[in-house]
Amino acid sequence: MFKFNSYYLDDKIIPDRSFDVFFPEKITQKTALFFIHGGGWTNGSKTRYHQIMQAFGEKGYICATTDYRLLPIDGSGKLTAVDQLGDVRESYDAFVTLLKEKDIMPEIAVFGSSAGSHLASLLVCARPGECGEKCTLVNPWLETLCGLLQATPATFEPHPENYPAMWGMMERAAGGKYEEEPEKFRNISLCKYIRKENPPLFFMEAENEILFHGHYNRELLEKHLQWGINSQMKIYRYAEHGFFYGLTRPCQLEAFEDICTFVSRISAQNA
Repeated sequence: MFKFNSYYLDDKIIPDRSFDVFFPEKITQKTALFFIHGGGWTNGSKTRYHQIMQAFGEKGYICATTDYRLLPIDGSGKLTAVDQLGDVRESYDAFVTLLKEKDIMPEIAVFGSSAGSHLASLLVCARPGECGEKCTLVNPWLETLCGLLQATPATFEPHPENYPAMWGMMERAAGGKYEEEPEKFRNISLCKYIRKENPPLFFMEAENEILFHGHYNRELLEKHLQWGINSQMKIYRYAEHGFFYGLTRPCQLEAFEDICTFVSRISAQNA
């Protein structure tokens, strides 16, 4: 049995600025999980994680999953990934408030996939406002326990392996053309925020990844390991881009157990 609620960030409801929370019948884990969905910055929904959240709930985890305002597919409008980052920061902060109101000392691990992993990586590694996002936070910023990143773009700058269709999405997310405004792309690149103060990251790479190649993240991982940060990377066989939205295939079940193991290990080290 789970307690499930939806929460909205604004008095005048903006549907995409909202998050869902699952409370298990018995909380046995001190780490809560916060999920950010993917979808090329233009589509997707927090509901895609409900099944997975129930499974984590059965293991005693409190879970939240957030939406954020989506970018128009045709590229119209002024929203960018920076605005989306502001949305997820405010959802994360509201989740912290909710936990505190229930006398739960929050310790939160953040998971994201694809575009959601991009936003998750910036939420975890960049300081509030550092990417240019505007957000109103109620609490002093609570550093995340760790980041769980599946299909993460290490950089928003062009490289030889850019997948053409994805590059168009990345330009929409950055809000411009790289040739005209390269700083916009640098400011939302994870590589810019890799430093000694980062929490541990778990890079979860698909064997059949075609959009964001894991060897760029391996370079970031090597920096963490040199600094003594307990980050890690794993490649999942027979898995494709954005594979972790269900719990039926071997690669999905393996990823589920790996997340539990990684979060437990980092939590114990952090105690």
